Amino acid sequence: MRIIETAIPGPLIIEPRVFGDDRGFFMESWNASAFREAGLDLNFVQDNHSRSARGVLRGLHFQNPNPQGKLVRVAAGRVWDVAVDIRRSSPHFGQWVGVELSAANKRMFWVPEGFAHGFVSLEDGTDFLYKCTALYEPASDHSLLWNDPAIGIEWPLEGLEPQLSGKDQQAKTLAEIEAFA
Repeated sequence: MRIIETAIPGPLIIEPRVFGDDRGFFMESWNASAFREAGLDLNFVQDNHSRSARGVLRGLHFQNPNPQGKLVRVAAGRVWDVAVDIRRSSPHFGQWVGVELSAANKRMFWVPEGFAHGFVSLEDGTDFLYKCTALYEPASDHSLLWNDPAIGIEWPLEGLEPQLSGKDQQAKTLAEIEAFA
């Protein structure tokens, strides 16, 4: 596997080794030993799977307390996936990185604790998978406003009006959230 650093220390793009032939392909999406050798000694406790129509925007989510690290990938379709640094002590506080994840490119994205995470589905029937390092806790769950001008995320909405959940419609700005220390 190949690990690609992003403009912000922490989030990583991961390209797995893919073996393919006329029958299809095979890849390891998770191997504790290989990830540990690459410097990612992770303990996952929960797997999640969502399906989204084109234009569905989920996020930007984070838990505080009980933050989650997330290893995310797309099994069908494609998304624009984003991580925002919400650690007040970080020199990168409020900055974001984004990457296109798709069934075709088979890339994964590591979003560590201390980051808000979200994505927009760019195709109908997009299946998004993520492994989490902490269990979901509704009382710790928060949403950062997806279009906060203080962050300035460049979402590739391709002329779409994003479809948001009720929770994400009530999201707070970077100035209003309870960020990490």
